[in-house]
Amino acid sequence: MSKRDYYDVLGVSKGASADEIKKGYRKKAKELHPDRNADNPDAENLFKEANEAYDVLKDPEKKAAYDRFGHAAFEGGMGGGGGGRPGGGFQGQGDFASAFSDVFDDLFGDFMGGRQGGGGRQRAARGADLRYNLRVTLEEAYNGLQKTINVPSSVQCDECNGSGAEGGAEPVTCPTCSGMGKVRATQGFFTVERTCPTCSGLGQIIKNPCSKCGGQGRVQRERALSVNIPAGVETGTRIRLAGEGEAGMRGGPPGDLYIFIDVQKHEIFEREGSELHCRVPVSMATAALGGDIEVPTIDGGRSRVKIPSGSQSGRQMRLRGKGMPALRGGSAGDMFIELAVETPVNLTSRQKELLREFEELSEDNNPESHSFFSSVRNFWDSMKG
Repeated sequence: MSKRDYYDVLGVSKGASADEIKKGYRKKAKELHPDRNADNPDAENLFKEANEAYDVLKDPEKKAAYDRFGHAAFEGGMGGGGGGRPGGGFQGQGDFASAFSDVFDDLFGDFMGGRQGGGGRQRAARGADLRYNLRVTLEEAYNGLQKTINVPSSVQCDECNGSGAEGGAEPVTCPTCSGMGKVRATQGFFTVERTCPTCSGLGQIIKNPCSKCGGQGRVQRERALSVNIPAGVETGTRIRLAGEGEAGMRGGPPGDLYIFIDVQKHEIFEREGSELHCRVPVSMATAALGGDIEVPTIDGGRSRVKIPSGSQSGRQMRLRGKGMPALRGGSAGDMFIELAVETPVNLTSRQKELLREFEELSEDNNPESHSFFSSVRNFWDSMKG
C-alpha cells in the first residue's frame, strides 16, 4: 500500500509553518497514542505514521527534500533520510522510543522548565534568593534610615574560590552522563529522562572535594549589610539587594536578597497609606464652649488646633501635609484629628449639683436629643393607632 502524504497524516497544509506542523503533530500524538486507544488495533501503526511524518517535516533539510521528491527522497539512496529511517518504517522498539522522545520533550518540556542548553547541563547553579523581614517604627518609616542587618547566608568558599575542588582544581566531566547532566532510560514506548544521580545535574564531579566546603563551593556565614530604608515605606514594601543572596554552587552567580518591611503599630497615630489619624479626647466644657488644644505630629512637633464651640464626638479636622511622606516623591499626606468628647467621672457633690442645675437649664441646648426623642414619641403614637 502506498504511503500517505506526510502533510495529510499530520492534518496540515503543504505551506504550513514549523509551529503549525508541531501543533498538528501534538494533536495527532494525543489523539492516536496507543495507551488511549487500547480498543483500536490500528492506533499503534497510525501513531508510528504520525511520528514518521513529523520526523521528516520538523527537519528543514528533510522537509525540503520531501517537498521536492516526495517519499522517493528517502528511498533508493537519494539521501536526506538519515540512514533510511524516514520512509522505511520503525526498525524495532528502540527506534520508536527515540522518535517519541521528541514529542515527550515538546509536550512536557515547558511544564518541566524547558530544555536547557548543552542537554540540560547546569555547571554553575545560581544561588537562591533570600528573604529578610525587617521591623521598623512609624517614626523610622517617616524619616527613613540607614540600618545594618546581619544576614545568615551561604558565601563563596575562599579556600577553593568557589570551585568546590581541593586547591581550586577544575571539576571533571561526569562519567555517568558524559557531562549532559541527565540520563535517559527506555520504558516501553517512552524514553524517560531524569537528573543524573552521580552529578545531580551539574554535568561535572569533583574528584578531590574541598575540605572546607565539602565540594559545594560555598560555606555558611553571617554577613553584616547596610540597608537604606527610604522615607515613606509601609508594611509590605519590598527592597531588593541584587547579588546579596545565597552564593551559587561551584562559582555560580549569587541570588538576590529581598527585604520585607513591617511597620509597627503606633500608640498615638494610626496609618492609612500616606494619611495619619489621631483620636484626641476633649472635655465637655471645651467641646461646648470651644477653645484651643495642642496635638502631637509624627515629626515630633506640636500643632495648635482650634475647637469650634458645640463640637460633637467624631468630628474630624484636617492638618494638611502632616501625614506620611510619599515613598516615590510627591507631597506628604494629611493628618486627621478626631474629637472624642469625654464624660467626666468621679464627680464631687458640688460638681453633681452644678451638672443637675445645668441639665435643668439646657432643655433647648441639645438639638440632637430633642429631635431623637421627638421621633420616638411619634413612633410610639403610630404604634398605638
